[in-house]
Amino acid sequence: MRLVSPILQQVVYPALGKVGYFHARASASASVVTYHGVLPQGYQSADPFLDNTLVSITAFRSQLRLLKRHYNVISPDHFLSWLRGLEELPVRAVLLTCDDGLLNNLTTMLPMLQEEGLQCLFFVTGRASGEASAMLWYVELYLMLMAVQGDHPPFDWRRSLVPAVPADAGGRRACWLQSMKTLSCLDAEGRADLLREAARMWGLDREWKLRYQEDPLLRQRFQLLRAPELKQLADAGMSIGAHTMSHPVLSEQPAELARGEIADCQQILERCSGQPVWAIAYPFGDPASVGNRECQLAEAAGYECAFMNVGGPIGAGCSKFSLPRVHLTAEMSLPVYEAHISGFHGSLQRRFRRAEARS
Repeated sequence: MRLVSPILQQVVYPALGKVGYFHARASASASVVTYHGVLPQGYQSADPFLDNTLVSITAFRSQLRLLKRHYNVISPDHFLSWLRGLEELPVRAVLLTCDDGLLNNLTTMLPMLQEEGLQCLFFVTGRASGEASAMLWYVELYLMLMAVQGDHPPFDWRRSLVPAVPADAGGRRACWLQSMKTLSCLDAEGRADLLREAARMWGLDREWKLRYQEDPLLRQRFQLLRAPELKQLADAGMSIGAHTMSHPVLSEQPAELARGEIADCQQILERCSGQPVWAIAYPFGDPASVGNRECQLAEAAGYECAFMNVGGPIGAGCSKFSLPRVHLTAEMSLPVYEAHISGFHGSLQRRFRRAEARS
């Protein structure tokens, strides 16, 4: 599949999209689409690797209008009614979701959704219930690593090993991926303490992240929603879901920490948003970060469903606590986008896997 992927993306999918093949495939199942935000107008990306999960304003508008023309975008309330067995889904049903709770969800996404008359289920962390500006901890770690001058040796901190920082960008990204797992073992306060110590050990100025708080475009790109902004989003008719308290890799956490991350977030967000929080999206949401334990914790916490961040349409037999979603990336063209949400890409992948298994 990897070998033919460029041909699919650049030749096959555009050709099929042009003749309307994807939306001609009527389906009674629902596709759930995962966004992570929209890049604000005027923002210039300095790191495509980091910004790959956010789409441009132009792409977002094109995608919404494609969905309105050829699919049935359902509201989160409609999805919940279907989940409860109270309502049927239309053919080619699509639910919009967005993870992380970045400020651009309010400043950029919301006006565009309102313009198109659509609703979205926004999954936010418990940090959105506070008043202070904050970034996702692992994004802050990435920005720190890229800002460090030269290389640095590893160091121990409260029995946690912070790996060496190499001089090259590729090595630093590998260091970042390794550190995300290591730091997820800690609680949110311990992670924040470690990041402060790492900044000191790596020679970063105390004011190194001020520009992410003061520059209007950088704030929209990197800062999380605060309590008043979350309330604005909810009052505008959008639905709020849980994304844990602090966005760790749940599978790396001790059971009690993971339980608190999942359960506490629901209660805090309900108080802050003024609406019931009936769904959770697991952070990262891939099979390496979510297993049976996490699914059981979500069910025990009282959520009605939980979402992964991999897969295609929701088919028969899907567990309510590991529902698949189509994960969007910035480089997806409109035909590639439609190939994914229509389920065509997923069905093709499954055929290739079966063929490989037989060979």
